[in-house]
Amino acid sequence: AQDAAAGAPPRRRGRGANRRPSGRERHDEKITVYVSAEELMDLEHARLVLRGEHGLAVDRGRIVREAVAVVLADLEQRGDASILVRRLRGR
Repeated sequence: AQDAAAGAPPRRRGRGANRRPSGRERHDEKITVYVSAEELMDLEHARLVLRGEHGLAVDRGRIVREAVAVVLADLEQRGDASILVRRLRGR
């Protein structure tokens, strides 16, 4: 506020010329999901693998949203033979 009052240009929090957008989006809806410590560690490991081996800097929420989209598309396409139905049935 003082910079603006003194006539200084406002600070910009822009990205450097060589940085790509993060792909993060604002989401209006929220659910809470409880996971075990092992599941959380697996999710964090996946995040680190995506970053280290594939150059994808994504957060755990993005991984979960993508995984849900994949599983739901498989359910829609394959129905009874989908991985979700088979896992929920214990097969």
